[in-house]
Amino acid sequence: MSDDLTDPVAMHCKYWCASYDGTLMPLMIALHRVYAAKTARSNAIFARHGLCPGEFDVLASLRRSPPPHELTPSDVQRSVIITSGGLTKILRQLEVRGLVTRSTNLADRRIKPIRLSPNALPLLEQTMQELIADSGAWIKELLSDSEISQLTALLSKLLNPPPADA
Repeated sequence: MSDDLTDPVAMHCKYWCASYDGTLMPLMIALHRVYAAKTARSNAIFARHGLCPGEFDVLASLRRSPPPHELTPSDVQRSVIITSGGLTKILRQLEVRGLVTRSTNLADRRIKPIRLSPNALPLLEQTMQELIADSGAWIKELLSDSEISQLTALLSKLLNPPPADA
């Protein structure tokens, strides 16, 4: 084990030994570091396209919906990790930039569906292509197809644990 101050596993073990778990601590730190590295890579791509992560998340949620790529604000809220106040701000910004449009539901005027504008599609497609290419190059440089499948299965298992009574 290293004494290097940049090695959080070694430092945790040395200076916070009561809570050190030799199996879990390295995993938790690795997950945090991978998330930070992936976020930094993605944010650089978003910035090149004039988007913030929240804006991309909203646009991608609309793009995943069937044509005409329209959802209610409640539907968007359920598919993104943004507070309702944050979503309102992002929707205003996207509307001002011409990337989404809002209309009024004739059956219920309180509902204002959000639709991906035709201007957003090329931007969104280019951004997504760059994200996939960057992630693919990064991951496939370090992991084999078999390792990627195994890691995906293991992470999916953490996200979808079996029912408690199983």
